[in-house]
Amino acid sequence: MTDTELPVRVPTPRHYLMCPPRYFAVDYAINPWMDPSRPVDTELAMRQWTALRDTYRELGHTVDEVPPEPGLPDMVFAANSGTVIDGQVLGARFRARERAAEAEHFRRWFVEHGFRDVTMPRHINEAEGDLAWTGRLLLAGTGFRTEPAAHAEAQEALGVPVVSLRLVDPRYYHLDTALFVLAEATETAPAQIAYYPGAFSRGSRRALERLFPDAVIADADDAACFGLNAVSDGRHVVLPVEATALADRLAERGFEPVFVDVSELRKAGGGPKCCTLEVRK
Repeated sequence: MTDTELPVRVPTPRHYLMCPPRYFAVDYAINPWMDPSRPVDTELAMRQWTALRDTYRELGHTVDEVPPEPGLPDMVFAANSGTVIDGQVLGARFRARERAAEAEHFRRWFVEHGFRDVTMPRHINEAEGDLAWTGRLLLAGTGFRTEPAAHAEAQEALGVPVVSLRLVDPRYYHLDTALFVLAEATETAPAQIAYYPGAFSRGSRRALERLFPDAVIADADDAACFGLNAVSDGRHVVLPVEATALADRLAERGFEPVFVDVSELRKAGGGPKCCTLEVRK
């Protein structure tokens, strides 16, 4: 491959689980992005979410939906409600009491749709918000939401090796606000990720540098618009429309950015990935 040639990126069909924001609101503040005094347009949030769902389907992915529940405005952020690897499901246990009831609704969906190996955690575990599967390793965030003890619990429940990473900036309270997997590892190629170093402790940054020396490094502006709360199928990267600089860096690596507007959902501290739980059967 010459210096001007880009690697051929092959997309992999994915199966996603999402929840419509029919009852979306910002009635409380459990992260620095949430301000109950700011007006929220639920209809706009619904249109943005629908466009995100339709984007996945247009890219060839399967999307299932969990019915939303009144009184659970953050249920739209489905990524926080489960981790699925090889058909095994590790449910969620939320830190904030306002979200606690979401876990049971998602657990019930998995059981009703034929998943028999469902484990509900004893420790606080906000699922794919803090757990990122690379194809070989499960990167696990802690510092603000998921407890360190939940990392060991995830390894036992899912049977995969876990690498703990400490978050230190409260704006990036979940791992999925500061890091995402661009391409999972294969037999012939390592996993590829993108991340924002400023969100991590010194030791975690060093660990990421050793594990992923070829990572795409995001800057503060990329992170501030939730550019790292992105979803990749190995070729297409769905990310917020404001993340233009990050998109340029991804395109330089042969990935294809796909922009979506999630400005209303971001009022609650969420982006494309927050709305998207991947079902890996």
